[in-house]
Amino acid sequence: MLSQKSSLESVLVQEQEKESIAELERILNLDPSQAKLVGSNGEEILIPESVYRMLCHIVHMMASGQRISIMPHNCQLTTQEAAEILNVSRPFLIKLLETGEIPHIKVGSHRRVTFQDLINYQEQRKVKRRQGLQELTQFLQDEGFYEDGVCDLAK
Repeated sequence: MLSQKSSLESVLVQEQEKESIAELERILNLDPSQAKLVGSNGEEILIPESVYRMLCHIVHMMASGQRISIMPHNCQLTTQEAAEILNVSRPFLIKLLETGEIPHIKVGSHRRVTFQDLINYQEQRKVKRRQGLQELTQFLQDEGFYEDGVCDLAK
């Protein structure tokens, strides 16, 4: 059951934080078996491996200047948020929803899409693109446009 409402919020490193983020990335690249958090009262806790890997990934992305968003896969998104994630227009996304390419639910008169369904759609789209490219490549090879692995379009 979906119970989480999204708040598509992203974080970009501020100029004054860049040096600290770079130092944090350097420290995280050291031996992960010793990673721990120290509270203001001096209490220490080891960071679990799964959390450590995620933290490393987030810090690396931030250090390289990328905007970061964290979202649970079962999070419900508005159509505008979903369109922004897919980098498509909202009307195009609505067509995808209406044709059933992406599952959705209705909350009153509003559509909601789970983040996981968007990820699934992106993966399916990648697979279709690869298949199409392989078919095109095979067709061009069959038609003699490739000789010794090099495409010869001058024929």
